[in-house]
Amino acid sequence: MHEPLTAAEYKAIAAELQFPTNAFIDGAFRPANSGKIFKSKNPATGETLAKIAACDSTDVDYAVLKAREAFDDGRWRLRSPSERKEVLLKLARLIECNRHELAVMESLDSGKPIRECQTVDVPDTIHTLRWHAELIDKLYDNTAPVGPNALTMIVREPVGVVGCVLPWNFPLLMLAWKIGPALAAGCSVVVKPADDTTLTTLRVAELAHEAGVPAGVFNVVTGSGKEVGEPLGMHMDVDMVAFTGSTPTGRCFLRYAADSNLKRVVLECGGKNPAVVLDDAEDLDLVAEQVVNGAFWNMGENCSATSRLIVHAKVKDELLKRIGAYMREWKTGDPLDPENRIGALVNKAHFEKVTSFLDDAKKEKLSVAHGGDTRDGIFVEPTVVDGVTPSSRLFQEEIFGPVLSVTTFKSLAEAVGLANDTNYGLTASVYTGSLRNAIKLSREIRAGVVTVNCFGEGDATTPFGGYKESGFGGRDKSIFAHDNYCELKTIWIDVSDRSVDETIR
Repeated sequence: MHEPLTAAEYKAIAAELQFPTNAFIDGAFRPANSGKIFKSKNPATGETLAKIAACDSTDVDYAVLKAREAFDDGRWRLRSPSERKEVLLKLARLIECNRHELAVMESLDSGKPIRECQTVDVPDTIHTLRWHAELIDKLYDNTAPVGPNALTMIVREPVGVVGCVLPWNFPLLMLAWKIGPALAAGCSVVVKPADDTTLTTLRVAELAHEAGVPAGVFNVVTGSGKEVGEPLGMHMDVDMVAFTGSTPTGRCFLRYAADSNLKRVVLECGGKNPAVVLDDAEDLDLVAEQVVNGAFWNMGENCSATSRLIVHAKVKDELLKRIGAYMREWKTGDPLDPENRIGALVNKAHFEKVTSFLDDAKKEKLSVAHGGDTRDGIFVEPTVVDGVTPSSRLFQEEIFGPVLSVTTFKSLAEAVGLANDTNYGLTASVYTGSLRNAIKLSREIRAGVVTVNCFGEGDATTPFGGYKESGFGGRDKSIFAHDNYCELKTIWIDVSDRSVDETIR
């Protein structure tokens, strides 16, 4: 169902695409109040794809107003759980019907390889929406054991108007991670896509309206962080912000909440994720394959990317040799060619940031074991840098590009110390043939997700988020994500047969 098409077929789809260009508010597309626009460009070619409405605080105010009206009158939140479920399932079906269009749109807008858009991003988006939809009528409220004189109910209620602020690296999937549980709970949402990648969010909003999500419940305001993100974070009538992106920007949303209405904030931020390979790892070919996938999937533009290989000195050379063999499968080039697994970085500024780490490797006279080349001012080949020390930028800072640093250790304690020697704590991978070591490392590495003998983020059933500067306030995915978008209310009902006078006394 989700097998890739040919490059020619994808290019034919691209030639016929009609791009959405305006904000989506109260069930309809509308230009920015100012009339201003910004250009959405294909990073691989520099071609302008569309001129998008450059919204500002007045557009945010209008979107929040309509979201609040929709929430208060109950056109969505007061629908039965089964009705909301059917609408979200219809949205998932519509996305599936338009999967090729959305995959191509995502690839053109972000530089992501079409192969990943078609086989990972779009299917996972559909699955995420279906999973949260199916959970709607399976979440039970609680009672408390308070004795025979009262009945106490602990009930979930939707938190209200939610600002969903998305990153540019997984536009469709991160949209689903936010709106899946938010709409399931009965909230209204105002979505701010990254200004680099707006197109698929706008298209999904249109499909949601077609599926039956009422006007005002799902709004999209396009524009910059300063003109849209900050007003959304500061808005007194936004009850919550769910954010995925960089740690510095995440800090801003905590400040906005503190300076406004103390809105709830859930942050999923950056990572500097280790793959720890012990000398008892049983299958170095498997390790190499998983490390390569973890480091270079989505060009390393992934908060959970394996950016640090922490490997026992005894097996480092053999592992690097096998990593090099697997890297031959990771061709770099035109994102619309499904043969390519490395596409374009999202924009020129990000390209320069990533290549600055390659410059640092040269200054530090580190060994480039594999790759290291760039081309066309936007493509970076997958690169492995050996001999990286904990003091290096390559070890400490999030690169968000296809660059893997290699550091060796000689003892288990040293491995744990190196893995935890970072301000981040999002994900980690452990490779070992020892159950004892697997459990020890999984418990001692401070990260929200630890995989053993594989790279991954779990699935829709498992929570995703991080320790330290990688996250704040909650988790994406799983049943726990629904807690982000709900308030808990205690309802205490006195059922005793005491008189009013006795109760007062």
